[in-house]
Parts: sequence; C-alpha cells; structure tokens
Amino acid sequence: MSGAGAAGDQFVVAVDCNGADLGAAEVAAGAALAAEQGVRSLLFGPAAEIGAMPDGVEVVDAPLSVAKAQDPVAAVRAAPQASINQATKAVADGRAQALVCAGGTGAALASGTFTIRRERGVYRPALAIPIPVPGKPVTLLDVGANADARREHIVQFAYMGAALASTILGVERPRIGLLSNGEESARGGSLVKEVNAELALRMADTEDLVFVGNVEGDDLVSGIADVIVTDGLTGNISLKLLEGVSQMMLGAIRDAAASSARGKLGGALLRPALRGFRDEIDPEGEGGAYLLGLRRLGVVPHGRFTRRGFAQAIIRADRGAREGIVERTHAALERAGALRSAPVSAQGVSVPGRS
Repeated sequence: MSGAGAAGDQFVVAVDCNGADLGAAEVAAGAALAAEQGVRSLLFGPAAEIGAMPDGVEVVDAPLSVAKAQDPVAAVRAAPQASINQATKAVADGRAQALVCAGGTGAALASGTFTIRRERGVYRPALAIPIPVPGKPVTLLDVGANADARREHIVQFAYMGAALASTILGVERPRIGLLSNGEESARGGSLVKEVNAELALRMADTEDLVFVGNVEGDDLVSGIADVIVTDGLTGNISLKLLEGVSQMMLGAIRDAAASSARGKLGGALLRPALRGFRDEIDPEGEGGAYLLGLRRLGVVPHGRFTRRGFAQAIIRADRGAREGIVERTHAALERAGALRSAPVSAQGVSVPGRS
C-alpha cells in the first residue's frame, strides 16, 4: 500500500541496515532516534549486531548483504534472502510504506526496481538530493541512477524534482533549471538543447511551475532555481564536487583557527556561528537522496552517515510516505502529459555501484 492508504495510519519504514561504514548498529541507533519522534521502522540486518531495540522498532534477522557487490543487479537477482531484497519485499507487500537503504545505492536501485517496481508511466527511477544550501535547499537530480539519459527521462526528472521540492521542502511554485555550460538556450550538447526546448514548451503556461532555462554550475548554490535537472553522470560528479569543496573549506577553517594564538582566540569567538553554519550545510541534516519513480518512496543515505543522518533518512521517508510524494509525483507527470503510455522492461535501468 502507499503512504496515503496505510491501514490505521500505521506507517512503517523498512530499513536495510547492512553496508553502512559504521556498521548496522549505527543504523539501528538512528532508527531508535527516529522512534523517539514517533516513527516506526522495520529493520533488516544482523540481529546479533543490532541488539535490543525500543518500542516502535522491529528487527528481522537478515545478515546477508550485497551492498558492496561489484555487479549489484546480478547480486540482487542471485540472493533473494539479502537484506535489501527482504526490505523491498516488505514495502512491496505493504508491511512497510517506504524504504531506507543504508548500504549500496546500486543494490537499492536494482532491488527497488525489480521488487517495488516503477510507477506506471515512469521511464527511469531517479535519485534526487536536496543540496544543503544556507537559507534554501536546491534539489538536484539525477545524482547517480542513470549515467545515460534521454530527453524524455530528464523531462520526467524535472516534474519528479518539483513534486519533491513542493512536498518535502514546501516550495509553492518550484523554479526548474537545466544544468548546462551556459545560460543561453543554444548552449550545451544536443541532449541539453532538446530538453531545454521541451521544458520551455511544456511549462510556458503552467501556474505551478516555472522553467528558468539553462543554469550553470555555480547556480547549484546561487538560489536561481529550486530544482536543477541533469543526467546521472553529471549530477553525481557535481554532487561529489560540492561535498568535497564544503568539507575542504570546513577543514581549512579549523586549521586556520588552530594555527596561532590569535587564530585560536578568533576561532573561539566565531565557534557558535561556525557551528550553526556547519550544521546548516551538513548533508546528514537532509537524510540523503530520495529514490523517485518507484511505486513507493525510497531514501538512500550515504554509507558514511552517523546515527543522526540515518535517523533523518527514516524520518524523511516516513514524512514523504505520509504526504503522498509518490502520488503527487505521478499526478504532476500526468497533468504534464509526460508519462510513458506503455510499460518498459526494468532491464533498461542503469545501476551504479554507489551514488
């Protein structure tokens, strides 16, 4: 069942605990934090490592992991008892209303596509992530699900991202931008030009969306758009670059503050403000990437997250299910006439090793 139809309002998030850098127990600790806020979860992972959990958190012993498999598609097909397969089956069967995968993105995408299945009329699932820009997050997609994308895929990504921005981030009239190497509509490769022309035509007279045209790399943090779309290869590179630069800058500030007595004094004075800034741009605060385009919502936190990030992922997945993000996404695609009219094989999905 979808979030909107959960019986008795008993929303549950299925969580694959395997594959996290800090181990399954850290993911489970995140589930315990989420339970303190009333979010119920069903954990799949090594029960001996997870241990006792509070009310609202159920554990299913599932020690087998395919999170690190070199070929996620083959691994998912060959191991029905793997924790990710058990988690996606729980969602598909209605025991849970959303999915969180703490391990490999490739395994989550493959298992989700095979078991939960794509929403009717959707070409490709996409990974969307709210970039923690101070003041107002920018949703970027695709960030790794589709290294090769066609025009119709990226057009759908635009509506998926807009539904996410509206549902989760509260953006009333999302502004959509297309990542390119210049603002002019004539810039970019053939794919970018085709997508630009179609989005401009589709959104010319819409009241709930605004297409701002091509945007450049620095616009990922400029605030010119609420949603920025691109193919999964470009999106993943852009995301990793942003993450790397932000971490480098925070490290450089810490080093400068510790380099001299004057720096230490200045650092002490700035510490409260810098702590707030650090928390504002911390990727863990957003809970990870949203897996859109399936019949149920998925959230994929980064494997290096701590329990705080995993708790946020579970809380965001619960909220997205309750607010019907899958239904809203499908409705937006249907209103735009952007749905595929006939189903396609799940084998057309490009699956990376990690986002």
